[in-house]
Amino acid sequence: MKSLLESGVHFGHQVKRWDPRMKKYIFAERNGIHIIDLQKTIQSIKDAYEAVRKTVVAGKSVLFVGTKKQAQQAIQKEAERCGMFFINNRWLGGMLTNFVTIKKSLLRLKKLEKMEVDGSFENLTKKEIAALAKERSKLQKNLGGIKEMKEIPGILFIIDTRMESIAVAEARRIGIPIVAVVDTNCNPEGIDYPIPGNDDAIRAITLFTQIIANAVVEADNEAGLKIIETLGEEDEDMEEMMNDISLKEEDREIDIESYASSGEGENAKAENTAAEEEHSNDNFPVDVDKVYEEE
Repeated sequence: MKSLLESGVHFGHQVKRWDPRMKKYIFAERNGIHIIDLQKTIQSIKDAYEAVRKTVVAGKSVLFVGTKKQAQQAIQKEAERCGMFFINNRWLGGMLTNFVTIKKSLLRLKKLEKMEVDGSFENLTKKEIAALAKERSKLQKNLGGIKEMKEIPGILFIIDTRMESIAVAEARRIGIPIVAVVDTNCNPEGIDYPIPGNDDAIRAITLFTQIIANAVVEADNEAGLKIIETLGEEDEDMEEMMNDISLKEEDREIDIESYASSGEGENAKAENTAAEEEHSNDNFPVDVDKVYEEE
């Protein structure tokens, strides 16, 4: 719970931007934004973790998908750490439903890389070399993360189902299970293992991606659910944790005590008043990554 809070996982979108189908995952509304129920997030993480672990044990691969700016680095880093495939630049239409054609592009990429190494470029003109280098660079950018993928993956892990709607549609069409982080403006229906949480903050995205990568790394561990040291090991209940936790500077407008309790006391009102004076133009708690994404 502490790790989720410090990563800003509980921040949803503005109330007016919500998807009503996410209602069961929303804990409360504070200062114009929705707060996600982290108890349900933890349970969803456990279910997704076990699903990914079983997929890897069965000998199938995991495809990490996240093309938004905040997710690109984390997706590539964690996918490479656990030895799986990733798409972090652009989802090409038909990447799953027309994988036969994608395989031809992958073969072309490998051929160009081989030509560059074995000296084939020495017999070409500068113009031809430049054209081939440009083609290789483009293929590497879009398909580099799945270069060694021989068949369609066993499960998909997706950041932001709204942005990756084509990937979701293709996976559903051919029956590939989906693990996805769903924010308060997303539709959780059709997602096999939805994880309610902030899909805009870099820290939150990194935490979720690390957990799924750990599921791949620890696939041989039959005990499973060895997520991260600080997650799921706390004995305190949610209310105690909300009172004890100290949020980072940019998240301090959220009153954690009012989040844990059913009503807002005098302390909550005092903090909300201070926040309103400091941010008179935008009367809601600030999550820097999310505000940047919305603008």
